[in-house]
Amino acid sequence: MKFAPLFEPIKIGSMEIRNRLIVPPQGSNLSNPDGTVSQLMHDFYVERAKGGFGLVITEIVAVAKNGNAILQQPGLWSDDHIEGFAKLADAVHKHGAKLCTQIHHAGRQTYPMFIGNEQPISCSPIPCPSCQVPPRELTTCEVYEMIDNFIQAAVRAQKAGVDAIELHGAHGYLVAQFMSSYSNRRVDEFGGSLENRMRFPRMIIQGIRRELGSAYPIIFRISGDEKVPGGRGVVETSTICREMVEAGANAVHISAGAYGSMQWIIQPSDAELGIITPYADEVKRAVDVPVITVGRINDPYTAETLLKSGRADIISIGRQSIADPHFPNKVLAGQTEEIAPCIGCNQGCIGQVFAGFGISCVVNPFGGRGVNMWPPAKAEKTKKVVVAGGGPAGMLAAWVLAKRGHNVTLMEKEKELGGQFLIASYPTGKGDLTKPIRYYRVMCEKYGVNIRTNTEATEANIAAENPDVVILATGAVPVKPDIKGIDNPKFVLANDVLMGSPVGQKVLIAGGGLIGAETADYLGEHAKNVTLVEMKDTIAEEVQAVPRITLMGRLESYGTVLMPGTEISEFLADGALVKKNGESVKLDGFDTVVLALGTEAYNPLEAKVKAAEVYVIGDAKEAANILKATEAAAALAVKI
Repeated sequence: MKFAPLFEPIKIGSMEIRNRLIVPPQGSNLSNPDGTVSQLMHDFYVERAKGGFGLVITEIVAVAKNGNAILQQPGLWSDDHIEGFAKLADAVHKHGAKLCTQIHHAGRQTYPMFIGNEQPISCSPIPCPSCQVPPRELTTCEVYEMIDNFIQAAVRAQKAGVDAIELHGAHGYLVAQFMSSYSNRRVDEFGGSLENRMRFPRMIIQGIRRELGSAYPIIFRISGDEKVPGGRGVVETSTICREMVEAGANAVHISAGAYGSMQWIIQPSDAELGIITPYADEVKRAVDVPVITVGRINDPYTAETLLKSGRADIISIGRQSIADPHFPNKVLAGQTEEIAPCIGCNQGCIGQVFAGFGISCVVNPFGGRGVNMWPPAKAEKTKKVVVAGGGPAGMLAAWVLAKRGHNVTLMEKEKELGGQFLIASYPTGKGDLTKPIRYYRVMCEKYGVNIRTNTEATEANIAAENPDVVILATGAVPVKPDIKGIDNPKFVLANDVLMGSPVGQKVLIAGGGLIGAETADYLGEHAKNVTLVEMKDTIAEEVQAVPRITLMGRLESYGTVLMPGTEISEFLADGALVKKNGESVKLDGFDTVVLALGTEAYNPLEAKVKAAEVYVIGDAKEAANILKATEAAAALAVKI
């Protein structure tokens, strides 16, 4: 059997899981406000059990009211929380998977608004460099009380029928804060030496073992390297893991990073596959229990390689399990081309969660908060549907409608499907964007969508289909504001540059939003001298926070001249006149001027087409981010 190593059972302590593929903890913002398990949160995890994962680890579960890292985080600080976890455990078990709960306290890595407007707490009164909220230092007595909070949360999980506990000691949260000299300046028995800094997690594990017995499985999660100045490295991590195993942990789960190095916790699309595994490999040399690895592992080939090479024993499929909850089942069935791919964009997952919304996915909106719409019911009445536009929104709508039994024709004016997504795949590190285009096409073909490329949707050829429903997904076009000199025929559009239009050595890019910044990245990689002008005070403002870190790092490395807060007042033949800080500045001597001044909806057909039902989706309705487009397409496709 292909990928056989992925489906070998393995034991974590006394618990046997059916395969080596697990769902790691990922905040979802789907719990009820009081920390109880909501129906949507319940369904989110059950879907992954249905999808064939061996072990489902819930997201961070707070052990105290002041422990939240996100707005709607589940808890186990009260017996009131037990019932919801019991129902979840029963449902997960019915589908052959095991359930683990990750117990957690945010410590200093939170905001007062998430914890009832209280001041965050920590081992020492040092603010998190990301959150920048001064925490209150726990007294020694309070530290012992917090240890008991963790232990009692584990007791409640066992009462609920949860199969295992994972202690969250990674990513700079409270347990990690105690373990690392990066954040711990205590001089009592919980600070100073490594032995003392390990005391907090050791006592938690020993207490859980004492309360729950020798057979109850305990997993310890830790960052292999915190990737922050003065933080813990992999040698110290390996020592800690060895000590935690001696204290009673049955497995270790190796991640990386803290809030000060967020790009290591949630890697962007330009990160290499399996980027954290070298730390798991190092820890594996120090312990004799299963080692779990995670981090940009989104295809079965990579997962199998990591197992067969002995670098890890179990594979955490993180954001890929959001993109496709049925990843294991599809791999087992040989349906790898039908796996909805994670593209590492972080828009629907972490971007939505940190913004206070429920988790979603750009490629597969049904994988997150839309899970209650899946699988969509068969249509009550078969309709003839024409979809105009073969970008992500149009393709997604087309295949879901066809799956529901409708007769669907998809028209795309270009020779390839993909729309703006295809163009967006050309900048540095964005090659994964071709994956959803291929995935959508495969699904369209599977369910019988009549795909017509090189066919621009017009009033006439839509009418020739005599459709019951027309969906307009015609996308967006570049904006040309009314600025003197902008109509110079020598100027080029950013999209055309990305698709191969030649430019000179010295380039001025007008517009530093997503498209302009990524074009600058692309040209910087090709050793061009780029100046990037943006009217707003922030370059690439709309780019999700984590990918923006690496994007801005590359622009800096290329020597890109960044000019935020700069308004273009007039274009010149070889540059532009701009205003910055109230002063006029002449930027000239450029070989090429590139326009990246935004996009606007392109919708020429709505007033012309004739059909019983006409809908406009995606950028054709409003030029916005891709998540809005695909979520709207999904919602429409299950309604018609």
